[in-house]
Amino acid sequence: MSILREAGIDSHVQVLADSTRTAAEAAAALNCEVGAIASSLVFLADGEPILVLTSGAHRVNTEALAGRIGAEAITRASAEQVREATGQPIGGVAPVGHPAPVRTFIDEALKGYETLWAAAGTPHSVFDITYADLHRLTGAVEVNVE
Repeated sequence: MSILREAGIDSHVQVLADSTRTAAEAAAALNCEVGAIASSLVFLADGEPILVLTSGAHRVNTEALAGRIGAEAITRASAEQVREATGQPIGGVAPVGHPAPVRTFIDEALKGYETLWAAAGTPHSVFDITYADLHRLTGAVEVNVE
């Protein structure tokens, strides 16, 4: 992923035989804790797409998150809305590389892992990254997602 190289991040995209569509599948394929999976989830906050980078061990509490980010309501985006916002399919959404900037939030719980794994644009590809690099790369706002 040239975006990583251009940002000075030493990481390599891995294409896996097993699916990484869910955090549990990715963790099993990578032999890591499910919490170290940085899932890229697209929601609509008051109708506008947002990207939430969350620990695979967490479910996003949309009501609580709405209050924390100043939105009236947050709903899950449809597969079509995800592809429109990111250019990528559900289960493979990378935290970067979208056709236009997407307002992004990052789960503070991801700080607890030395190495994170994020999707690289397909349901079978991932890359490793540190929390600090992911935060810097995405410009995400830190938030508690639970």
